[in-house]
Amino acid sequence: MNSRRGDYLPQTPVRRKYFDTLRRILGPSGLVSIREEQFFLILAIAIGILAGFCVVLFRVAIGAARIWLLGSSMHPSVPRVVLVPAVMGVFIAIVAVRFFPRVRGSGVNQTKGALYIYDGYIAGETVIGKFFLSALAIGSGHSLGPEDPSLQIGAGIASALGRWLKLSKERLRLVAPVGAAAGVAAAFNAPITAVLFVIEEVIGRWTAGILGAVVLSAISSVVVERWFMGDQPLFRVPVYHLDHPAELLVYAVLGVTGGIASLVFVKVIKNIRPRLRRLPQWSQYLQPGVAGLLIGFIAIWYPQVMGAGYEWMDLAMHNRFPWQVLGIIVGLKMLSTALSFATGTPGGLFAPVLFMGAMLGASVAMLEQQLLPAITVPVGAYALVGMGALFAGILRAPMTSVFMILEVSGNYSIILPVIICNTISYLISRGFQEVPLFDLLSRQDGLDLPSLEEEREHEILRVEDAMHPVLGRALLGDETIASARGIAASIEGTHFLVSLGEGRWSVVSRETLINPMHDDCSPVRVLVRARVPRLYQDQSLDVALRFLRDRPMLPVVHRGNFDLLMGVVSVQDILRAYRKSGLAEPETVEVF
Repeated sequence: MNSRRGDYLPQTPVRRKYFDTLRRILGPSGLVSIREEQFFLILAIAIGILAGFCVVLFRVAIGAARIWLLGSSMHPSVPRVVLVPAVMGVFIAIVAVRFFPRVRGSGVNQTKGALYIYDGYIAGETVIGKFFLSALAIGSGHSLGPEDPSLQIGAGIASALGRWLKLSKERLRLVAPVGAAAGVAAAFNAPITAVLFVIEEVIGRWTAGILGAVVLSAISSVVVERWFMGDQPLFRVPVYHLDHPAELLVYAVLGVTGGIASLVFVKVIKNIRPRLRRLPQWSQYLQPGVAGLLIGFIAIWYPQVMGAGYEWMDLAMHNRFPWQVLGIIVGLKMLSTALSFATGTPGGLFAPVLFMGAMLGASVAMLEQQLLPAITVPVGAYALVGMGALFAGILRAPMTSVFMILEVSGNYSIILPVIICNTISYLISRGFQEVPLFDLLSRQDGLDLPSLEEEREHEILRVEDAMHPVLGRALLGDETIASARGIAASIEGTHFLVSLGEGRWSVVSRETLINPMHDDCSPVRVLVRARVPRLYQDQSLDVALRFLRDRPMLPVVHRGNFDLLMGVVSVQDILRAYRKSGLAEPETVEVF
């Protein structure tokens, strides 16, 4: 059996016995032949089911921790509010530092690190630690959310399953993002959001095999989640209708406000986190406790800042708070989230970002109701759009932010305001904060993970940037060698293009052409040993390099007429184009 079909086969005798049985049933002499790609898709479904079950248990664990630690009331007693986050913060820090050092943070960068650094490896104890410590942190009132930990939990489950099945190295790298998609999908009850986020921010490339596996894992995990939790969207707001075009200007104001708020939050994280990490080692045991204590004092007057806060978002959408109170809550939630996250408490940023966006959107809506009473300003719709604005501005995932709002609300009529608001917020954030938040965090941790946003923004050099015009004309395959020698005599160069007709091209060397052993009356095509690929002006130089290999040059032709020569490109031309553009120079990495 060749390595391509056998790399993923289980290696232990017991597992190989059961797998061989499966292969005899479904193999070439059976109903279906299972190749590695097909097996990976089947594995993606299994990963989605397992991750869905684990995320459901994770959400149950958060609810149970909340009731156990703070009680079932939305307004716990003052002693509990003050002491529980502080005490649990110290306990979580001790356990994390001593036993689970990799569980600190959100989990997104850890999953990217598994993909790009550790060949898809996520330790099993990391998954266990992330599950329990994140549940305790969120349940005790730290201002964090469950979605990012769910992503890492799903990725860890996929990594463990991939190692157990002895997947090939390339598949093992990709299995963690497949599990990450399942975790996010189950946490949000939103498969499209999960697929887009993993492709847009974790993997960064679209291929049929990867996309199929990510989609299957996300769908299967959502099916499991809906089986236990129901199929209702995360938020329920009235159907939105655009009654007047002037409303779009109001949404644009919300986009600007969201972009500014995103910048403030990212700057706070950027400056607080490295300062806390430079403190003495023993302070790591106390930092989450101090953060919890401060959050507890804030929660005496504003309990909305504790935990993920989804129940408070629902109240804000239904106009239950004055706009002034909502504005204060936004600021306090920023501070609480920055404290919890910067001190290394396990938990995610997705829910706090959505919370801040909902409160900001509802606040802007109610303020504009007073300033512009002639324009109908639906508070619930503005809260949803505000969520997308903060998500696009802070996490810098513009496509994900649009579809996330549509999925968590089930309201597709709001798509136009969401696109406008998210785009404005994203552009403001990108214009004043060069490095996205997750890339910022990874570089603060001493990791140089690929910035997918930066890769999207890189200048793409194309063949037209490197090619040069043909000197003279190309040789024709049907003309005589004598005629070709006459043309070659007036042209500098060691190689010449030969047009064989019907869009076929080749290259012949000057040495071969002037060799006296060849009959002058023979056609040039007898000198041709092999055809060469043709290039087009709009293709990237990466494609050109792969086609060139050891060939001296390649023809650049018109896409509508393969015999029409537009230019010639060589390896030297490509290197010259890179040097001219500056892309060959190493980039300067910002040091924090």
